[in-house]
Amino acid sequence: MKNVFIIGSRGYHYKHGGFERFVDNLIDNYDDPNTIFYISELTHIKKERYSPKKNVYVDYIKVGNWHNATMLIQTIKAFKYYVNYIEKQQMSNCVIYVLGLKLGPYLKWYRRKLKKLGIKVYFNPDGLEWKRSKWNFFIKHFFLLEERWMLNNCDLIICDSKGILDYINKKYPHNKVPKKYIAYGTIPVEIKESQEQKILNKYHLVPNQYFIIVCRFVPENNFELIIKEFMKTNINKELVIIGNIDNKKFYNKLLKRTHFDKDKRIRFLGPIYDMLGLTIIRTNAFGYLHGHSVGGTNPTLLESMLTVDLNILYDISFNREVGQDSCLYFSNKEGDLAKLLMNNKKLEKAKKELSKKAKAIIRKNFTWEYIVNEYKKIF
Repeated sequence: MKNVFIIGSRGYHYKHGGFERFVDNLIDNYDDPNTIFYISELTHIKKERYSPKKNVYVDYIKVGNWHNATMLIQTIKAFKYYVNYIEKQQMSNCVIYVLGLKLGPYLKWYRRKLKKLGIKVYFNPDGLEWKRSKWNFFIKHFFLLEERWMLNNCDLIICDSKGILDYINKKYPHNKVPKKYIAYGTIPVEIKESQEQKILNKYHLVPNQYFIIVCRFVPENNFELIIKEFMKTNINKELVIIGNIDNKKFYNKLLKRTHFDKDKRIRFLGPIYDMLGLTIIRTNAFGYLHGHSVGGTNPTLLESMLTVDLNILYDISFNREVGQDSCLYFSNKEGDLAKLLMNNKKLEKAKKELSKKAKAIIRKNFTWEYIVNEYKKIF
């Protein structure tokens, strides 16, 4: 029996971001009776372990509200808890899968004990965390140290993007740890006509009359660039932004720099965690704008390529790696995106010709069936 301990996400069916979606889909599509999963879940109050399905256990790790450091602390506590649990239960065939840069020196300090207990540590570095603009100089330097510590002290590095894999190989050419590329996956969501109209009415949306952005509300997702460029256009379509805007400091800064409140075409819908509702909104959009600049394979991009006929991506290697020739691209050059958005003839042509290409890429490389089978090989 193989025992897999997953730490670094907020939990199982915990509506939030990319790592949480990954955990949900990995667990929900994994059908090997010889593998038991243990998932750490963030909680602010004491809760007991529960088992949502056979061979799956969720362990609550209680952590106070430490703002940006909450997940760092939760992952460290989960790591210590599971190492002690494995030792007390005298378990064998154990893998601790760490999602993100959240253990740092702890992995090095525990290295001898991990070897003694026969515990393997797999590590997914996610994107380039040290490049995120929300961090100051000292935190960025800390994440660079975290990156080095974790890459040098794990047993397998799993990259969800070929761009991240290339980055690691170039920056750490002497790193001897085995590396494996396994992307994220996505899955089709069936829609009924009655459900479709209900969702569109709820959010006051007209089919084919809006562009959408779906992502975390952080500067590195190029909100300022996209909003400024959109406001330069005279197109008769809305820009609908879906995501949690709890970062009031960034929101106010964005408002001050763009004055988007003066453009009635720009709407913030807040977060939508219901996949059916989100799929309906995507399916009826004229196009999707993807501004991510520091991540790897982004689940939102995969979902949009599967559902939106026209995908327009910020031109970096991570995005081109996924979108290939099935998407349009824009740069940070002033006027570039605005010019593209006003070229309706080009957009309509791309909408007809690229949609099938995008869906074919997803079906070939990014289904959860394919991704789960890749994980079965390493677990």
